[in-house]
Amino acid sequence: MALRRSVTRLVGDLNLLPSLLPRGAALLHSHATSFGFKEVPEEEKSKLVGNVFTSVSSNYDLMNDMMSAGLHRLWKDRLVSKLHPFPGMKHLDVAGGTGDVAFRVLESINSVSRRAMQHGLAETEEETQIYICDINPNMLNVGKKRAIERGLGENHCLHWIEGDAEALSFDDGSMDGYTIAFGIRNVTRIEKALAEAYRVLKRGGRFLCLELSHVELPIFKQLYDYYSFSVIPAMGELVAGDRESYKYLVESIRRFPNQEAFARMIVDTGFQKVEYENLVGGVVAIHSGLKL
Repeated sequence: MALRRSVTRLVGDLNLLPSLLPRGAALLHSHATSFGFKEVPEEEKSKLVGNVFTSVSSNYDLMNDMMSAGLHRLWKDRLVSKLHPFPGMKHLDVAGGTGDVAFRVLESINSVSRRAMQHGLAETEEETQIYICDINPNMLNVGKKRAIERGLGENHCLHWIEGDAEALSFDDGSMDGYTIAFGIRNVTRIEKALAEAYRVLKRGGRFLCLELSHVELPIFKQLYDYYSFSVIPAMGELVAGDRESYKYLVESIRRFPNQEAFARMIVDTGFQKVEYENLVGGVVAIHSGLKL
């Protein structure tokens, strides 16, 4: 009986161990990931990121203009120019709830169609389909509102989908193009998001990622760090009344892999002809790859 009581007491003590361990030690047993400079369990990150973008959605466009001095518009133009959109394509823009990239893709396709008609070329029988996928319904609502303001509210080419970059609802090999702008650093498992991008693309499909990246030039880096950690959170507090969300956004940039490391991740996924282009000295980078 004494032996049985001792064993029972020992088992009970072992069951209490997780609650007695420091938070960092507990994370070792639960697949930790980064949320800014913090380490959190993977299952918590998507909720925390969701809270951030719910908070910033109403001021998202204004803050993007202020933080980048309007340059984000040129960066997105460059992204779409590298995509080479064409009439009849099926394109997926992930984490693009505000519609910024999707509207540019549609505008580019319409421009190609107009030039083709001017030269007497027949239009393709395939109907253009552009899917805007975002995990945050508030961001999608911003995009839908912007579409209505642009007279695109009833456009049958645009499809607004609430979905997760790590578990897309689209069929294998169904897309001609995939873009993600300023979104991949916020996913829980980057490798999974890349694998999903590869899965849904057709053979010959193009992957393009625009993301805030790493500045290498020392003097410029010091200025950029000061601007990022001192000015942007203060701007978020002044304009959006939310310092913490913009503090997270800055920290998430520093935790994101540098240009070479991210390129290797894309190659490891299976993409070929992988390359990247630095803009503004590496403040942002456009990574690209083909599924061959």
